Amino acid sequence: MTGEKGENTHPIVRRFVIATLLSLCAAAIASAGQVIDAGIHHLRWGDHREWDEFPREAEGTELHYALDAKANVAEQTLRIRHRDLKQPWRVLINGKTVAALPQDENQMVTYWAVPPRTLREGANELRVTCGGGPPVDVLIGDIELIDRPLVTVLSESSIDVSVTDADRHEPLPCRITIADDRGALMGLGATSNAHQAVRPGVVYTADGKAHIPLPAGRYTIYAGRGFAYSIDSATVELRAGESAHKDLHIGREVSLSGYVSCDTHIHTFTYSRHGDASISERMITLAGEDIQLPIATDHNIQIDYQRPARELGVRTFFTPVIGNEVTTDTLGHFCVFPFAPGAPLINWRAHSWDVLARNLQQSTVEPIIILNHARDMHGGFRPFDPARHISITGEDLDGWKLPANAMEVINSGATQSDPMQLYRDWFGMLNGGYKLTPVGASDSHDVSRYIVGQGRTYVRCDASDATNMDVAQAVRNFHDGRVLVSYGLVCDMIVNGKYHAGDLGKINADLDVAIHVLRPSWTRASKVCLFANGVAIREENIAATEDKSKPSGVKWEGNWKLPRFVHDVFLVAIAIGPGVSEPYWPTAKPYQPMSEQWHGYVLGSSGPVWINTDGSGQFRSARDYASHAVESAHGDPAATVANLADMDQATAAQAAGMLRTRYPQDFEQRIREAMKGATPAVRQGFEAYIAEWHANQAARQLSK
Repeated sequence: MTGEKGENTHPIVRRFVIATLLSLCAAAIASAGQVIDAGIHHLRWGDHREWDEFPREAEGTELHYALDAKANVAEQTLRIRHRDLKQPWRVLINGKTVAALPQDENQMVTYWAVPPRTLREGANELRVTCGGGPPVDVLIGDIELIDRPLVTVLSESSIDVSVTDADRHEPLPCRITIADDRGALMGLGATSNAHQAVRPGVVYTADGKAHIPLPAGRYTIYAGRGFAYSIDSATVELRAGESAHKDLHIGREVSLSGYVSCDTHIHTFTYSRHGDASISERMITLAGEDIQLPIATDHNIQIDYQRPARELGVRTFFTPVIGNEVTTDTLGHFCVFPFAPGAPLINWRAHSWDVLARNLQQSTVEPIIILNHARDMHGGFRPFDPARHISITGEDLDGWKLPANAMEVINSGATQSDPMQLYRDWFGMLNGGYKLTPVGASDSHDVSRYIVGQGRTYVRCDASDATNMDVAQAVRNFHDGRVLVSYGLVCDMIVNGKYHAGDLGKINADLDVAIHVLRPSWTRASKVCLFANGVAIREENIAATEDKSKPSGVKWEGNWKLPRFVHDVFLVAIAIGPGVSEPYWPTAKPYQPMSEQWHGYVLGSSGPVWINTDGSGQFRSARDYASHAVESAHGDPAATVANLADMDQATAAQAAGMLRTRYPQDFEQRIREAMKGATPAVRQGFEAYIAEWHANQAARQLSK
């Protein structure tokens, strides 16, 4: 592949090229350099397309340029624009690496030093090539060689930004985002220090103030502080030698009285040795994203954030908790907390979940144990792999018992192609008799690539003093499921005026379900859905019915009347909307996608409200009801179907699973015959189970 731009009229490439040419015109306000390539090129590493937004055929696997230049006796600077760089890409001049482009999917313009004597007099070679890995599609180009040192280019101009609370007029820790006129994060002359954490286009500031040297150009400056706060912005045009000052004001838009913001899955490069956030940078990003209860979960080690948070002056903004991401070779990953300072490390080496369960209980009392990213492959093991797990019933076909009391349903650093996949898995586990608290987390290892706290969990707890949170109260409520999961939205639910997420409602009557969908002004919600035992029973298009008179932060409120249930159920409300593409809070693509198609999303969900209808005072799961139906029928499929007459789809699916274990050779034939007299709900449950069983058998065959 040479530097000549080939014919490519695919919309994504065409938009990128047009915008780049416009930005090149705007760049005339800066001093000129040697434009090596004004175009943008679609490259592909690997043998198949990663995303369907890209053309089926790429222009090539790398860029190669014959460059006529003078020998450089002093340092020069290379500028390059790129997007979707999931794998390592390098820029080489005459065989020498001058840039290891950041592994970051966001659109960026980065700048790199070309050391003295890298360029020869006359003919030179410049290559942009991938270092290997799974197939990826990328956009790279707009390459310029600038005859000035890197530090000079990155400090052509400067801007001073001051961010204050819109209500209290006090400085706020926050995230400042600097994007060029086409939305790319810009390389900056600022560096990380005790007051700020810096990456291309991003400055987290501990005190709301930042002095930012940067190349001359036109920019939009954004200020934000995580999900609950507004975004303020300003535009600026800076010529070489100019400076500017911008005052930005952000305020809380989403109020969640009685809840604290918690991220249960947080890493640092300092201790996990991958990603890029140092322990100091992590403290500043936690304050900047308003994470009031951060759980330190580096891999197989327990870290206390107390000291670095105090040293950096941000301890007043959060109460840290010691945790550990127990990272096994072949059993999955589990975040565990809380630990006392100095508690012994967990032995992560085990050969089964039973052994691991014992190890997890040995270093702390009544811990929260979270199953992380259950659909992702690590060490050749996927906890909920369809070859070993029946999602609709929560069955592990290897006979393993999950050693967890909580489960990630959204991981913003490892999103799923299907936003409901982990929710369906979770519903199946609840119907199978597990009590698992739903969790939103970020799994952030980085300052900026995956935003800490983007996925988060709101835990019911006194939030009046972020410095001294009642950790014991928060842990108890977390264990009991008194949580709300947030990824750009919040969906709260109250049943009969008093039962919230995690509560047991003893209700032998009709139900009144009040739902509140909350969001900041910069995200959107499109629909809300109510699930009973994991089955959708109500849905509304809230984009069409939004009440503009609602207070700030409230997207939609509604009440649904439900007739009395004849058996116990759990209720969960979920709201969903389109993803965020703006550079100040971009929602990420899956890093282990299950499809070429990708539609970004935000979502929020309640924890379950448990409805007990029989006066027993205890909740009975779908598996409990199914077990009674099967046992009282002595395993006879027809009698089982008769016993299920008043039951729902979830209970029928559980019964189908039990009948499969009784009749492993011909269970499908038996239950299809029995289904002829079944109610629609029972028939749907049986059919759903059979369909998933077929998929499981196909997956098991492929895995052999």
